[in-house]
Amino acid sequence: MARPSWDEYFMQIADVVATRSTCCRRQVGAAIVKGKRLLTTGYNGAPQGLAHCLEIGCMREKLGIPSGERHELCRGLHAEQNAIIQGALYGVEIEGATLYCTHMPCSACSKMLINAGIRRVVYRHGYPDELARSLTGEAGVEMVCLED
Repeated sequence: MARPSWDEYFMQIADVVATRSTCCRRQVGAAIVKGKRLLTTGYNGAPQGLAHCLEIGCMREKLGIPSGERHELCRGLHAEQNAIIQGALYGVEIEGATLYCTHMPCSACSKMLINAGIRRVVYRHGYPDELARSLTGEAGVEMVCLED
């Protein structure tokens, strides 16, 4: 049995976190790690206490919004946003940490990650958002894609 690298290990955790997603379109999981220690996790879905899209249907599908566009027209939060929020709620410092995410962050999440002090992002699946790539590059955030 081969022992996984740290990147593979934490990506596997993000994969498991994604199984909690309540999004009808894309299941995304995230884990924030610092010093080889898991700090927070998040998955995409509606805010706590609100009906999930799995229960009431997808607003984006009903409106015919293509993937990668108009992120604000959605009931759900992104996995990266929820992982950052968990740090804020519980007083966990994430500055200087690495985000492991099943999918490359969008431009909105990239801006949040930059301001939260995330220095490295490891993801498995790409996302068609050139602005996100530009912003993280300009900010010096290391982006690492693990092949499927």
